[in-house]
Amino acid sequence: MTRERLYLYDTTLRDGQQTQGVQFSTAEKIQIACALDELGVDYIEGGWPGANPTDSAFFDAAPTTRARLAAFGMTKRAGRSAENDDVLAAVLNAGTGTVCIVGKAHDYHVTDALGITLQENLDNIAASIAHIVAEGREALFDAEHFFDGYRDNPEYALAACRAALKAGARWIVLCDTNGGALPSDVGRIVADVIAAGIPGERLGIHTHNDTENAVASALAAVDAGVRQIQGTLNGLGERCGNANLVSLIPTLLLKEPYASRYETGVTRQALAGLTRISRMLDDLLNRVPSRQSAYVGASAFAHKAGLHASAILKDPGTYEHVAPELVGNARIIPMSNQAGQSNLRRRLAEAGLTVDKGDPALGLILERIKAREDQGYSYDTAQASFELLARDVLGRMPEFFEVKRYKVTVERRKNKYDKMVSLSEAVVVVKVDGEKRLSVSESLDEDGSDRGPVNALSKALAKDLGQYSAALEDMRLVDFKVRITQGGTEAVTRVIIDSEDGKGRRWSTVGVSPNIVDASFDALLDAIRWKLVRDSEMA
Repeated sequence: MTRERLYLYDTTLRDGQQTQGVQFSTAEKIQIACALDELGVDYIEGGWPGANPTDSAFFDAAPTTRARLAAFGMTKRAGRSAENDDVLAAVLNAGTGTVCIVGKAHDYHVTDALGITLQENLDNIAASIAHIVAEGREALFDAEHFFDGYRDNPEYALAACRAALKAGARWIVLCDTNGGALPSDVGRIVADVIAAGIPGERLGIHTHNDTENAVASALAAVDAGVRQIQGTLNGLGERCGNANLVSLIPTLLLKEPYASRYETGVTRQALAGLTRISRMLDDLLNRVPSRQSAYVGASAFAHKAGLHASAILKDPGTYEHVAPELVGNARIIPMSNQAGQSNLRRRLAEAGLTVDKGDPALGLILERIKAREDQGYSYDTAQASFELLARDVLGRMPEFFEVKRYKVTVERRKNKYDKMVSLSEAVVVVKVDGEKRLSVSESLDEDGSDRGPVNALSKALAKDLGQYSAALEDMRLVDFKVRITQGGTEAVTRVIIDSEDGKGRRWSTVGVSPNIVDASFDALLDAIRWKLVRDSEMA
């Protein structure tokens, strides 16, 4: 059976950059474009040349890609020709083989927002597309506010699309600009558009996530006949975001009826890099990846309940809709006070700790976990600390060093510019190979800003651990979470620290204490000890 071709159009670099707080540098845009090309998308929309310096610089330095690079802009303005419109000229001057032009498909926006006649808008669309085609470029028309426009005036919304099609547009993209259309609306209206004479193989879909339905609406559009899907990595986009290609792509490749009916430019081999690409984007944005993200989240294949874990050991398909390795993710069996021995043995095996079924140590580990979780610990979200606890019970935890004492001070004072600043300083005394060592460290960033007492502790602790210091040079703290687990005078603080190293490993540790610094230090110690254990096993 011959499968139909679906085309993937990524707009992370343009529409994704509309996300509040997101501003890519030119170098970052190039890095993302290369990752998208590696993944196998068909189109990469690089931005709006002329709208801002970064977008213009990207097109000047754009990498050579297999994917078609697209420049984005708007239709010519009323009262001037397409050939003499400077905004349209800037888009064409980017030199891309594909140009995407946005124009109004909702009569309200034409007359009230633009202040022109309905016919003038149609003329602007047709003239702009015709000019792009005459320049030898592939033209796309983004029909802005199409679904709202179709609801209010279907004849005019269709007329806008027909004007672009007749002028030579390769793709007519139906945009749910406000994100309010539901999947049933999208499917019905797309079917109406095709029945009205605009072929599905010339139609695209662009959805926003304001009702948490962007992916579902995009799939509904595909079911109805569109053959191009627009979206962004990790669902970036203004307001609530765009359709998430990280969710859409594996659904199209792995789930029926899409897997059998359609093909895309993404191969199964490339799909295995999806998790890495998703997390790369979060890393560029200095964001912590959402653990609950479909397919690529750290918890997407986590099985906490003992009953689930027992079944997973026999057949992963009992509680997993796809195999995690298909998207580059991994199965996790978290440890918590709901755990049974099936969870425990599986998690120990993943840590390289083989324990026979029925070994009394299993019961001791579970008792330790449950007792510590009563104190406020959470091993569900701190797998590295769980591993260290288990190693300790099993007698397989090396004694790398011993902390004899530590002290942290935070001073608030004026600097030489008469500005109040903070300075954190930590003193740590450890015993390594029978010798006491004292380390002092301040927590200062490159610009002289204070990074806080936990950073000072981290630097002081790793500063002089003898033979172990070199192993910690590529380790860094990437996230720090604090939660008060009880209220009132008996409040207990839980700290979760996420760390990573130059080998690409990322791990989480937990500390608990009424004192936030003590809790932080416990989590920090676990982070360092876990890395030393893993590095020593690889040596």
